[in-house]
Amino acid sequence: MVFEARSQSTATTSSPYSQYGLGDLTPMLLPQNIAMGGIGTAINQINGFNNINPLNPASYAAVRFTTIDAGLYNNTVFLSQTGQPSQRNENFRLSHIAFAIPVSGKSAISFGLLPYSEMGYNYRQTIKNFGTGSSVDTNAVNYLYSGEGALSKAYIGYGFTVARHLLLGVNMSYIFGDLKHYQSTEIPTLSSTLNSKIEQDNAVGGINFDLGAQYVIDLSLSRHIILAYSGSVKSQMNSQSSYIVSQYSIEAGVTNLPADTIVDNQSARSKIQLPQINHFGISYQKDQSFLVGADYSTGHWADLSIGGVNQGMANSSTLNIGGQYTPNINALGNYWATVDYRLGAIFDQTYFNIANPSGTGSTQIKSTAITFGFGLPLHPANSSYYKINFSAEMGQRGTSNNGLVKENYINLHLGFTVNDKWFQRYKFD
Repeated sequence: MVFEARSQSTATTSSPYSQYGLGDLTPMLLPQNIAMGGIGTAINQINGFNNINPLNPASYAAVRFTTIDAGLYNNTVFLSQTGQPSQRNENFRLSHIAFAIPVSGKSAISFGLLPYSEMGYNYRQTIKNFGTGSSVDTNAVNYLYSGEGALSKAYIGYGFTVARHLLLGVNMSYIFGDLKHYQSTEIPTLSSTLNSKIEQDNAVGGINFDLGAQYVIDLSLSRHIILAYSGSVKSQMNSQSSYIVSQYSIEAGVTNLPADTIVDNQSARSKIQLPQINHFGISYQKDQSFLVGADYSTGHWADLSIGGVNQGMANSSTLNIGGQYTPNINALGNYWATVDYRLGAIFDQTYFNIANPSGTGSTQIKSTAITFGFGLPLHPANSSYYKINFSAEMGQRGTSNNGLVKENYINLHLGFTVNDKWFQRYKFD
């Protein structure tokens, strides 16, 4: 298997593993949470600063200011496989846009657009001396595999306080997008040969719900423990797929336009069965000083089916640990004392269950990463407060054993957060 870089593509990731299932799944986290190892289930306000946390809609109940959060994302991945040269790919995109608006002193709504999954891969397998048995390298056949696309999640949610210490919330989301797979068979040394290409396009759309709860234990006026749960309920999405087979020729290394379309089918609508996903979290916070926490998540992805066909994925589990420290949020003469310093780690057993190319069983792909970042406050203007959130995630996924691929990656996130007072009623003397 040989990997190839693509200079032009709509893909926003470069991972051979993204060809399976629904692609690379993206947690519903913003940069400030990612920097703390991806903890979010038991997080609402972070050291007094209003924070949008779509992972647990119960957190919206703690929003006291109109909050806007938007950001960018950069991914760099190094692919390595035994016997093959390593490869470096890089992708860049807008990552998210989210809003939260207080409804009352104990509730708020939030809405926005987040990534749900990404697909982007490109590799080649070559069989030499096809059909000849000759010791001379002739009539090599190339099998080219590639894919691209993404699913996005547009959500609207409401969080409210039931009792003094209990927060509940719900998100309703619409997941949509296209996932495209391409497979070509080429014999480049035979110019008169018609090569074939298969294009499969799967358009996806459907409603999904997230539920959440947080219970706050006040140890003192400034110290709190939060116990929390959130989850995405089992649901179905619509799927419309198309299947096109075409033929084309290659002359002097140049690929010509398709000469003929052999098959052009559009299937009837089918269903994608999404599984139940559970998040459990705990955090401990001293207001305006520090926060530490941990999350444990499980996903029943072995239940994932598309068009009634089980996709052969594995149940996933993830452990996130991390925290934040702010030396002195009220320091006047030392800016760096007011900065939020964040650190964390991620241990992920992904839903990718890959048949080993060596022919010896299958491997569930694991990933580990360390994260760090900063929350950089900007000078407030009137009733507005601004913060730039930067996070970096450096990790490894997969293995080079059994003919598989090892990925070393660096993910960079940059977010801009605004807290402001909107829709308030002013009193006049």
